[in-house]
Amino acid sequence: MSRVADLRAGEPTLASTWEAVAGPPVKDELLEWPPDVFALTNVLLDRSETFRFCLTPVGAWPPDRFSDWPGEVEEAGRRWGAWVEDRGAGLPELLSEEWSAFREVEELPLEELARGEHRRAREALLTVHAIADEACAGLGVALDTADGGACLYRARGRELLARTGSLARVNPRRLRVLPKVCTPPTGRASFSRYACVHGPGIEARWHKIPARHPGMDVRSEYANLLLLPWPLEVKATDFRPLDDAVQRPGKDPFSFFEFAPANGLDFDLLDRVLVAARDEVGSVDVVCLPELAVGEGEIDELESLLDRHGVVTLQAGVRRRSDLPGTPPGNWLHSSVNPRFEKGAIPGERTGRWLHIRQDKHHRWSLDESQIYQYHLGGVLHPRVRWWEAMEIPRRTIQFMEVAELTFICLVCEDLAEHDDIAQLVRAVGPTVVFAMLLDGPQLTTRWAARYASVLADDPGSAVLTLTSFGMVERSRPHRRDVSPVIALCKDSASGFREIPLEAGATVWS
Repeated sequence: MSRVADLRAGEPTLASTWEAVAGPPVKDELLEWPPDVFALTNVLLDRSETFRFCLTPVGAWPPDRFSDWPGEVEEAGRRWGAWVEDRGAGLPELLSEEWSAFREVEELPLEELARGEHRRAREALLTVHAIADEACAGLGVALDTADGGACLYRARGRELLARTGSLARVNPRRLRVLPKVCTPPTGRASFSRYACVHGPGIEARWHKIPARHPGMDVRSEYANLLLLPWPLEVKATDFRPLDDAVQRPGKDPFSFFEFAPANGLDFDLLDRVLVAARDEVGSVDVVCLPELAVGEGEIDELESLLDRHGVVTLQAGVRRRSDLPGTPPGNWLHSSVNPRFEKGAIPGERTGRWLHIRQDKHHRWSLDESQIYQYHLGGVLHPRVRWWEAMEIPRRTIQFMEVAELTFICLVCEDLAEHDDIAQLVRAVGPTVVFAMLLDGPQLTTRWAARYASVLADDPGSAVLTLTSFGMVERSRPHRRDVSPVIALCKDSASGFREIPLEAGATVWS
């Protein structure tokens, strides 16, 4: 065998590429579950960069042999979902033809597909991928336009997603198929509408939360958010060195700190704020507090108070102090939902235990010299030492929460700014709303949070809300700059930026 032939024999093929990623080989049994086929075609199209052939200036796509490619693909996807539920009608003809064309060339070297040398294989993969995407419609995020067909199929898909964190039957440690909520209004092209594929490394959990909307008026279509920028006062002594040991004192010294405010939540003040907010807007549906605003032991009392005021959902940054026996400092985002699941519920006695969802923080805060001076912490943290937040770094997990027509996630501070697999996953799914809870300075359009909020608002088109502590806003006094009262920032692709200040004399903004 020649050297060229020997090298060619070792090249990955379409079939071997899939098997290396997913484990099981290519079989016709994959057709029994459309998300599996979506995963297969997405992997091959992505590895070979064949998606680039969809957008060309010479009109090469869709193929001329189709009179209405989009319409035929959509119809085939709808009929495929119905076939999964009832095999009597047979597979859609278009799907059978294109799948057979793919199976005939599954031993084609991946490099040949990448070079665009096998047009029929390219057409088959792109078409089957599009049909599979259409067949994934409604499996994760419910569709207003869904008809009565394939109800059991969609229910099975949602159950699989809730149980495994993936719509596909492939081992989620190898890859995941997740619902797609938003597609980019600008920027990069999007080659699917209803599903996306993400590789291993991050666990995704999808929570579908029931919601009841009393009445048919316009008020049932929106939620009132109460933003509590607490703690309202932050002292330098709230930043506590974990111990006196400084590592590597001679070169790049570093040590650890925790944020441990002496005072807990003021529940009497919170009660008065909720009364005032309800008097102003009628009802409070969602209460949001920044990073590290709530002590771990305060959650039950907080939920009990919110329940008495008819609040539906809580988003709160939680802290755990290191002086609790056998526990390191903790920092996470606590999401909880009232068990009555009802917007505008009549306030009353507590109904029962709230549904709890925990979103961990994945990146430590690092305080350098400039930040120590900015927040005036030099009296407790030596400016020449890099101070790392004392917390355990858990395995990366993103919690997606679906309520009615909204899908949202919550990120904790630095997680918003990292360009890692978490950011790629968020962009691929495109949640409707991203909440970012921070312990940071003012949320100005000129600062870092606005830059990263802008990225997600442009691509994939999510609305982003950041919220910080008013106490930290007051401590943030960079050289020759006035204190700013801006405690929150909204950004979406339609309305742009909106800075939310805490007005003079106010206790909270609602």
